[in-house]
Amino acid sequence: MSMELLKYLEAFITPERKQRFEEILQYRTRHITVAIQDVFQVHNTSAVIRSCDIFGVQDAHIIEERFGKRLDKNIAMGAQKWVSVHRYQSTRSCIVKLKDQGYRIVATTPHQATCNLFDLDIEQPTVFFFGTEKEGLSEEVLEAADERLCIPMFGFTESLNISVSAAIILQHITTRLRASDMDWKLKEEELMELRLDWTKKSVRSIDDVLSRFEKQVVDKQ
Repeated sequence: MSMELLKYLEAFITPERKQRFEEILQYRTRHITVAIQDVFQVHNTSAVIRSCDIFGVQDAHIIEERFGKRLDKNIAMGAQKWVSVHRYQSTRSCIVKLKDQGYRIVATTPHQATCNLFDLDIEQPTVFFFGTEKEGLSEEVLEAADERLCIPMFGFTESLNISVSAAIILQHITTRLRASDMDWKLKEEELMELRLDWTKKSVRSIDDVLSRFEKQVVDKQ
C-alpha cells in the first residue's frame, strides 16, 4: 500500500524533485544523531537542525525540559521538513530511548574530555549531546555519557558556540563515515518511509489528494 500511495503522490511532483529526493536519501544516515539539551537561544537549535540536513543526519532529538519549544522555522529555513525532529520533556527520557536504540552517548564538552574529535571511534552508532550556551551539558548527561568529546582548539578561547560545534562535528564524522566501508546508510524500509513523507510534504492540498487516493482504493475493492 505504501508503494502504491507513493507512486500515486509522485504524479503530483516534478520528476526533478523526485530525483532530488532519491539523490539526497543516498547520503542520509541514522548511524549518528544529535541531542540538544535545553538550549535557550532559538537560533542555535534551528542552526543545528540545518546542519543535520546539510550533512545528511536524519534525526535530531530536542530536550525541552526547561525552556519549552525552541525551534524557529525561519532560521531553520525549511530544514525541519527534511530532518526527523524528536521532542522530549525530560533529559532522562531522551537518554533512555537513545540507549534502547543502541546509541552510544557522547557528551560534547571542552572540559574533562576522554577523547577528541579526531580520535573518536565511529564504529558504533552514536548520539552527540550538546548543552546550553553558558552552562553546557547537565551532570545527568555527563554521568550517563560513554565518552566526553572535545574539539581540539589552539587559541585563547575555550569554547565554541553550540551551532558551530555541531557543524564541525557533523561535517567531520559524516566525512569519515562516507570514506569508510561501514554500513552507515538507511535501510530500504527507512528510505521508503522518508520518500513517502517528503513527497507528502511537497504536494499541495495533501489532505484532499489523500482522500481521493483512499476513495480509489475503496472503489477497487
